[in-house]
Amino acid sequence: MGALRIAILAVAAIAAIAVALLVRGMMAPTAPAPVAAAADAGRPLARVLVAKRDLPIGTRLTSADLGWQPWPADALNSSFITDGAAPAAPSKGAAKVAQAAGDLVTGQSQIDALEGAVVKEAIAAGEPITGHKIVRGGEGGYMAVVLQPGMRAVSVPMSSDTAAGGFILPGDRVDVLQSRDAGGDKGFITETLVTNVRVLAIDQKTAPDKDAKAIIGSVATLEVPAADAEVLVRGKAQGQMLMTLRAISDVGGPVGRSGRRSEQGVRVIRAGEVTEVAVP
Repeated sequence: MGALRIAILAVAAIAAIAVALLVRGMMAPTAPAPVAAAADAGRPLARVLVAKRDLPIGTRLTSADLGWQPWPADALNSSFITDGAAPAAPSKGAAKVAQAAGDLVTGQSQIDALEGAVVKEAIAAGEPITGHKIVRGGEGGYMAVVLQPGMRAVSVPMSSDTAAGGFILPGDRVDVLQSRDAGGDKGFITETLVTNVRVLAIDQKTAPDKDAKAIIGSVATLEVPAADAEVLVRGKAQGQMLMTLRAISDVGGPVGRSGRRSEQGVRVIRAGEVTEVAVP
């Protein structure tokens, strides 16, 4: 065998060994970073009361809705509810701490104290329970919870003809208009009573059914400023009221009568002729 052939075979063997070592290195599992593991293992943890599932507005809490979750002690917020135990460093990793957190030997009294409380701001699963998002039992029912300060809940009659064909749902914003007979030969007038008010409920439904696109109801409960409640009450006595649906991009304006301009346009229908009249 010539020297050239031996040299070629030697180079090929070395290349094959190098490729094998490279492939073996790529297939080997990557070991976790020892620094991060050490940092997690030595970080003190406390137990924080959290929601076990998504809790929409109006939910009455039960013990099944709440649970304890390990939480880094240095990330605790003063509004969080803890089990009262001193934070401890995990001895056998986060899994061991999570198992201990599921044992409700301590902290059950905090869960019992929240039994029957009503959620006034939506809480996501795993989110800590805080006092400003719930109202404890005995402090009011659903409507008293969801009403904003200074607002009142007022019901108005509705139908598919007077409520945008039934496409108005709880949570939407609407304007309330009234059309009534002006008396004599003055015809009918139409005016806006309140604008940009929130729909709290339709009949007794405070949220639409899953995938529902419309609700046909007979009564809508609206959230209006306290000073405007009498406007709707008087409007129900004077004539038919209609709700017009506002676009989601048009809900940031004034609420109630304050949403009006200094002059209000009134449409007068007389002997079949329609005229627009501006009134203060």
